[in-house]
Parts: sequence; C-alpha cells; structure tokens
Amino acid sequence: MKQIKTMLLVGLTVLLMASCATKERALDRLENFSVELQYHSQEYDLNDWEHAAKKFIKIRKDISKHEMEYTSEQKRRIGELEGECASYMVKGAKDKVVGIGSEIGGILQGIFDSIMK
Repeated sequence: MKQIKTMLLVGLTVLLMASCATKERALDRLENFSVELQYHSQEYDLNDWEHAAKKFIKIRKDISKHEMEYTSEQKRRIGELEGECASYMVKGAKDKVVGIGSEIGGILQGIFDSIMK
C-alpha cells in the first residue's frame, strides 16, 4: 500500500513538472518570437509575414492552453509581448507590403482574431 502511494505521488509530481515546463516553454517561444521580429521583421517579405502570422497564432494557442496556470505577472508579460509582436507586424505591413494591402490585411485580421479568442 505504501508503494502505491509513493508511485502515485511520484507520478503526480512528474505530471506537474511537465505541465510547468510546457507553459514556460510557450512563454519562452513568445519572448523569442518578439525578439526575432524586433531584429529581423524589417527584412520580411509577404511569405515571411505569412509564416510569422502562422507562428504567432500557434504560440498564442499554446499559451491559451495554460492560461489558468500563469501568474498575474506572467499574464502581464504575455500581454506585453503580444502587444510588441502585433506592433512589429503592423509596422512591417505598413512599411514593407503596402502594395499588397488585401493579402496582408487578411493576415493581420487572422492574427487579431486569434488573439481575441
């Protein structure tokens, strides 16, 4: 009986650690993505922006899976990073792909719709 309790406790600990690592990984990916946009988005073309939009949506979905697990400080940081990413995307759309308005408009609309879910 004691062995069963020990095994259950170990199993629960492993599950909690894995969940914590996954939520931290999603936050780290958002931070890395923000830095990537900061330093490289001025060189992006339409294909790069489409890839960036898909990547942002995937990161956002991963974060939303753990929304209830984040602390208030982590949620504040997530909001700050999402705002930075959106800012880079809007600036990039305005500066680099002005002639492709409807396509980039659709990409940006998809991004913001994803954020609002």
